[in-house]
Amino acid sequence: MTRIGIILGSTRPQRNGAAVAEWVHDIAVRRGDAEYELVDIADLALPLLDEPIPPLAGMYQHPHTRAWAERVARLDGFVFVTPEYNHSVPGALKNAVDYLFAEWNDKAAGFVGYGPVGAVRAVEHLRLIMAELQVATVRAQVALTFDADFVDRSEFRPSAEKAELVGSVLDQVVAWSEALAPVRRKAAS
Repeated sequence: MTRIGIILGSTRPQRNGAAVAEWVHDIAVRRGDAEYELVDIADLALPLLDEPIPPLAGMYQHPHTRAWAERVARLDGFVFVTPEYNHSVPGALKNAVDYLFAEWNDKAAGFVGYGPVGAVRAVEHLRLIMAELQVATVRAQVALTFDADFVDRSEFRPSAEKAELVGSVLDQVVAWSEALAPVRRKAAS
């Protein structure tokens, strides 16, 4: 069965992202079309990239890198749940992505952004990063705003329409992950 990781890209204390990622995960697991795994990068405790050899070589020296590589490698696609920091991707998420290369290749990704403007600029930056990693990004995305989807910028209350958008993202990520399976098999052989 297709395996999709829902990657929570914020590590801040009292972050809104935990509620958003759990909401996405809850919607996903009710579908039954794939296996969904919530991946909280805060749990990884990755230091700033500390590998002596660039990730493109795949010669990981540290146990934390090898564990992260194994986790990403077993996934077929991703849904990134991200805030926007200074018009871009959170540093912790960028760091986690930068640790690896081949483990991301030939997979699909979708995005759920949250923040004052729905993290649309962070998602655009992630799309560029994913392109370099040979990840196919899907068109559908969810942009959750503090004004419409949160009470007092902290209590998460998404609308039914946003839940439908999550369904569209998941539909596309699963379809593209399955379509890319032969490419992944060929690359592995």
